[in-house]
Amino acid sequence: MTDPNPALPVLGTLPSSWRIVSFGSVLLGGTRNGIYKPKQHHGSGAKIVNMGELFAHRRLHAVAMKRLQVTPDELGRFGLQEGDLIFARRSLVAEGAGKCSLVCEVDEPTVFESSIIRARPNPETADSAFLFYLFSSAYGSHAMSAITRQVAVAGITGRDLAALLIPLPPLTEQHRIARILGALEDKIELNRRMNHTLEAIPRAIFRSWFVDFDPVRKKMEGGEVGLPADLAALFPASLDDSEIGPVPAAWESGSLADVAALNSETWSKSTRPDVLQYVDLSNTKWGRIEARTTYARRDAPSRAQRVLRSGDTIVGTVRPGNGSYAYISEDGLTGSTGFASVRPFEANYREFVYLAATAPDNIASLALLADGAAYPAVRSEAVTATPVALAPHDVMARFAQISAPLFERMAYNNRESDLLTTLRDGLRPRLISGQLTMQGAERVAQ
Repeated sequence: MTDPNPALPVLGTLPSSWRIVSFGSVLLGGTRNGIYKPKQHHGSGAKIVNMGELFAHRRLHAVAMKRLQVTPDELGRFGLQEGDLIFARRSLVAEGAGKCSLVCEVDEPTVFESSIIRARPNPETADSAFLFYLFSSAYGSHAMSAITRQVAVAGITGRDLAALLIPLPPLTEQHRIARILGALEDKIELNRRMNHTLEAIPRAIFRSWFVDFDPVRKKMEGGEVGLPADLAALFPASLDDSEIGPVPAAWESGSLADVAALNSETWSKSTRPDVLQYVDLSNTKWGRIEARTTYARRDAPSRAQRVLRSGDTIVGTVRPGNGSYAYISEDGLTGSTGFASVRPFEANYREFVYLAATAPDNIASLALLADGAAYPAVRSEAVTATPVALAPHDVMARFAQISAPLFERMAYNNRESDLLTTLRDGLRPRLISGQLTMQGAERVAQ
């Protein structure tokens, strides 16, 4: 269907060259629900995209996935291609239903599970990336809420999805809008990948020095330590028994509580500032604070109590296995009481504390300790109870000297990504409604 006088809720009146059409009219073969097969078919075969991948990746590349045995016919019906859009068919929360992800890369046969709807745009009519940004916008949220049905869980149907009305600019304009927003998205993604690589370096050194004690063991074996001579000289040539197992001679065994304070600073009614930059568990994932919410003092949630300072580590204590943790690289933030806030006594321990508290083995241990049916949680003290081998001051100083510049670079990348995200989110509604000319958008995005 086409409307001769283009106007849509949220977007308003569109440029005269734009059309309003049903989403289904720009698709090849309509929409399709994903595949379901019994457990005996899982574990090998083609990759299968599940809800975890959909919610974790706005733009889905060739990441590790579970696998499913499928027949050639099933692969033909449920296979994914680059440019496909996938939508969450159901969700435990209403805002999750209809969440959209763009399939950007398929490196081998890949299918999608039954809780997902696939839509394959016709490239002669529609740009998949443009449609992705449309469905990721306020208009997309409005449209999905209109078709979401709440029974046991929130859900949408492929039929309702195909019937949604969408704005459709000329194809060349769709390409240009997608290119501008995609360039910003590419830079944000590049920073994320760079930070993943940067963090892997101090994590590897931390494990080698403070967990596996590689320099000490190599000395014990009479081999080369593989470190500069002055640094190698800081490590002993033997291990001693301790309460946490063997540790290097002259080192101490202990816990993070020996080198850091727990929840050391909290706002009171009299000290809480007029405006808070609030950090919650839901916006903190695997080392990155993805969003901050600004609240006036009177409107801030009761959980907004933790005063966060640069150098602190925060670890979510509710469902700790979800990875709601981060290193704080700026002052002026307020954290939820759902975090354990850990503040090192000395600057040389900042990176050490973060890496110890958020080591994969430790996060897994905290997840096992969590109890409670609805909201499995641990006490904050469980985080500072993390056992650690405590090295002499000169070893800690050298570790900080190596790791601190990497953390500073990650913080810089995060700040840049925050600015780019703000720019992207500001441009997107104006671009997909035609309020901003392409020439103006290209100047802003440069």
